[in-house]
Amino acid sequence: MIKVEFLGPIQKPTLELEIQNLNELAAILQADAEVSDWLDSCAVAVNDTLVSSLEAPLKDGDRISLLPPVCGG
Repeated sequence: MIKVEFLGPIQKPTLELEIQNLNELAAILQADAEVSDWLDSCAVAVNDTLVSSLEAPLKDGDRISLLPPVCGG
């Protein structure tokens, strides 16, 4: 089971999914109107490490974080 958490202004509860890679997650989230608008601007971390490839393999117990851009002062 992979845990997907949404940070910052993305107001969505954590998901638990059976997926093998980030491509599968992207397909699921594209169909979710609450999240799809954020996908192009979010960074993605797997177990607190930023990743850039949707081919990154996932294993049971991994945690994915979607990190929207933030503004600071």
